Amino acid sequence: MTAHRFLPVTLLLALGPGDGRHAGPPDVTGARIFTDPGRGALVIDLASLELPAHTPHHTLAQPPIAMLEIPSDGYVHGFRVAVVDSAGHELPDELIHHFNLIDPDHRELFLPISRRLLAAGHETGAVRLPGLLFGLPLRRGEHVVASAMVENLTAVTYHGARVRLVMDFTPAGRPWPFFRASPWQMDVAFPVGDKSFTLAPGRSERSYEGSPAVPGKIIGLGGHMHDYGRLIEFVDVTTGKPIYRAVPVTEDHRYRVTVYYDNPTGQAVPDGGMGVVGGLFVPDRGVEWPAADRSDSLYQQDYRHYMRQSGGHEMRMAETMSMPPAAHEHAGHRHH
Repeated sequence: MTAHRFLPVTLLLALGPGDGRHAGPPDVTGARIFTDPGRGALVIDLASLELPAHTPHHTLAQPPIAMLEIPSDGYVHGFRVAVVDSAGHELPDELIHHFNLIDPDHRELFLPISRRLLAAGHETGAVRLPGLLFGLPLRRGEHVVASAMVENLTAVTYHGARVRLVMDFTPAGRPWPFFRASPWQMDVAFPVGDKSFTLAPGRSERSYEGSPAVPGKIIGLGGHMHDYGRLIEFVDVTTGKPIYRAVPVTEDHRYRVTVYYDNPTGQAVPDGGMGVVGGLFVPDRGVEWPAADRSDSLYQQDYRHYMRQSGGHEMRMAETMSMPPAAHEHAGHRHH
């Protein structure tokens, strides 16, 4: 298995609750989304499944992808993923391979593909940000696509298990959060498809660059790469300066993510390369996050990929987003 190198990363997500417990109707897969005011949470349960003992993820039946409708307006400022049994009791964290939540109604910051809201793996744990300051708004009736992968390498068989995402939220109508924010990501394998790529022997580098769709400010940034990685950069191409050292600017800028490798094995490493940066972005006051253009060809390719309607592995963000808030670095760089 390819080893992973984690760099500090910021992630914020948000969705909305209501005043009372509200459950959306289960879809045909048995997935559901509902608010839980007692816990101050918005919860997603994926379809139940059997988890036979000693079964890796590539041979185990996986929960179907679920398209769910947000039940209430509000803001999420944290999350935690778990696997629970039929009675709702939490099972070992190592059963979780990864969990992804995607917003098909809005675009990504640097590409016209669906916006990535959150991801987690078994090592992620609870992620929480100050709810008074930040929250990503989603409205009732908007949609999310939830998917997960599980495995059971333990000696115990679990019946009727569900992958559960519990999101901390603040109902709409409160005077907080003070800033509406959104997670974003940019990886060297853009525009669509798997993030991992075959790592060539020796030294190599790979880049992707683009311009943000809306003006605003990055307030946190981090990244992820695999074994043999030597450097990952997020650079303001317009000024030539790394983003962490850039000063506020007012003209349009273009940005580039680059990852550098030195593979000493003398042979290519399948899925050995990856380079992703992500963080938290606060749009300028009065600026709405852009809706997705479903007629765009890249949007359509990306949609088919994360809905498992095309070949290749399921797109993952868990590695990028797995560092706890204490590891965040704040960039404070302005984008126009």
